[in-house]
Order: sequence, then structure tokens, then C-alpha cells
Amino acid sequence: MAPVVAALKQTSGLDSRLLLTGQHDDLVDQVLDILDLRPDYNLEIMRDGQNLYDVAQGCLTGLGGVVGEYRPDLLLAQGDTATVFFSSLVAFFEKTRVGHVEAGLRSGDKWAPFPEEMFRRLTDVLTDLFFAPTPAARDNLLAEAIEPSQVYVTGNTVVDSLMRIASMEGEAESPLLRSILEEERTRLVLLTAHRRESFGQPLRDVFRAVRSLVDEHEDVRLLYPVHPNPNVVEAAEELLSDHPRIDLVDPLGYRDLVLALQGAHLVLTDSGGIQEEAPTFGTPVLVLRSVTERPEGVEAGVAILVGTDPEKILEEGRRILSSGQDGVRPASSGNPYGDGRAGERIVDIISSVLTDEPRSTTDWSGP
Repeated sequence: MAPVVAALKQTSGLDSRLLLTGQHDDLVDQVLDILDLRPDYNLEIMRDGQNLYDVAQGCLTGLGGVVGEYRPDLLLAQGDTATVFFSSLVAFFEKTRVGHVEAGLRSGDKWAPFPEEMFRRLTDVLTDLFFAPTPAARDNLLAEAIEPSQVYVTGNTVVDSLMRIASMEGEAESPLLRSILEEERTRLVLLTAHRRESFGQPLRDVFRAVRSLVDEHEDVRLLYPVHPNPNVVEAAEELLSDHPRIDLVDPLGYRDLVLALQGAHLVLTDSGGIQEEAPTFGTPVLVLRSVTERPEGVEAGVAILVGTDPEKILEEGRRILSSGQDGVRPASSGNPYGDGRAGERIVDIISSVLTDEPRSTTDWSGP
């Protein structure tokens, strides 16, 4: 949301406020700093061992108070998290319009990813302004009988932020990452895995396959920023922690993550954001999910779906590591998820809708 927040602050006639729910403060703080975000509200709902019921209660109560007091003309939420759905529900209760940034993503399976697929579907039932990142996302919304005049194709704001961070000068903050990137005969493989639907045996299968992949390629160094969820930490420490060329580290700062994506020879991930970010650098991606709501990368040839099947992971990983980028080509015509102007377009649309002034930008048509 940083590009949207920045554009809102620069647009006369609009007053905006930024609210955090306060989940994973330790992960969010460094992003706030590097993107120069200053929240007006922080609900601080994070509790040890919390579940989705706790998140729901915290979001509904906290957001209800803020929206009831501030009385905005529009509530903006981005993505497919619990925060997105519960904020849209609060807006409905308060009879406030909803703008959904990154609307229209669909996997077609309500259980995958869980619970995000249903959060984004339910949010779009309550949404008034749909900011679809790609033409395919727009088509998903139109297939659900959404009024076409409410749907705008903007590109994805994650590409805006990525391009901003990538343009910054300076080395990685992490000494380990700096040393890996400086090693001439070492190929970096980046792993991120944290999805709820993979907890248990599927995640263990991924880790075993990844370990085998590193064993087979002596010049590979695997970096795994481990998500703090105990289900992830325990499995990672058991299966990966004792390998000399596998580094388990705390979550990377945003700039370091961008540098890792830029310098990696291969990325294995179940993250939606990384599927959208890696194509900017032409970095091959193996998607550790059986279905993806971001098919544009697969269609463009920059990503391959391998799920948590260890045989598929090994097959595709071996092919890329043994034969360069055979089978996965860089997005030479541009990132299929955006051009770096999504935030500008979104705020232009909002300003036009709220003030009845004409738009100064046009929808994004893809690379």
C-alpha cells in the first residue's frame, strides 16, 4: 500500500489516514522505515498463540471504533489477508464504500490458499471500487457479474515498491547475504515457505526435496528466511539446520529481500508477492503450490507450478540449476504484474470518483 499512501499524501483535496492492525510488528517495522510510512493508528492486536477467531475479534472491534470516529468516504484495503476481509465488513456495517487494491485474484479452489482465497472472494462481494492488478484479474471479476464500470486495471502496487527499493544504492544489511552475493563461484537459491495449507507433511516434503537439490549441486548456497510461525520453524530446524550450505535466517528486511531476489539463480516460494516481484529481475521461480491465483507468471514463462511434490521440485530445480534458465525465460517484454505506476493510477481513480473530476491516467493494459 506504500505507493498508494504516498500518492494520497501528494493529492490535494484528499485527507487520508493509515491504520495498521499490528500483526507481526517485528516484520512490519522495518518495512515502515524503508518506505517512510507513518501510521495514524495501530490496533496492536497481536497475541501469543492467536488464531483466526482472535484476529477477527481484534480487527472488527478496533477497526469499528476507528471507522466510526473518522467517518471516511472510502476505506482502502489491499490483498487477501484477514485484515482485508474484516475491514471490508466493518465498512459495510458503517455504510462506507470499499476500495479493494489487488482485487480479482482467484485460484478457483476455496481451500487453496487457505484462508486467503475466501477472504478475497468475500471482500469483493462488499467492494465498490475494484483495483484489479492485471487484465486477467479484471476478467475474473467480470465473470462474477461485477459491474464493469467499477473495475479498473492498475497493475500491482508491489511492482511500484519493488522498483523504488531496487533503485536505492547501498549493500545488503545482512552480512551473510552480502558475503553470499560476493562469492563468485556460488549460486544463490532463495527459499520462502510459510503457507498454512502446507503445514505438516507437505512442508516436510518440500524441505527434503530442497535439501537433496543442494546436495546435488556443490556450488549452490540456499538461503531461507524462516517465517516465525512455530509450524514452520520446527520443521525447518529439524530438516535443514545441520546442512553446511543451507542458511536459516530471520526474515530479511525488505531491501535485503529485493537484493536476494535480484541476485538469486533460482527462487522456490509459496509467496504471492514474490511471484510478482521476481519477474522484474528475470529470476526463475518454482511455485510451491498446486494452484496459483497469479497465473500470469506461468503464462509468461517466468514461473513453474511444482506444488509440494518432491519429485516435481527436484525435476524442475535440477533442470534450471543444470541448464541455466532452460524452460523458464525472463519476462523480456516487462513484468506481467505491473509497470510501477499502480499507486498513481489508483489515487487518480479515487480522486475522480470522490470529486467528479476527470481522470488523468488510463488503465494498464499489460506489458
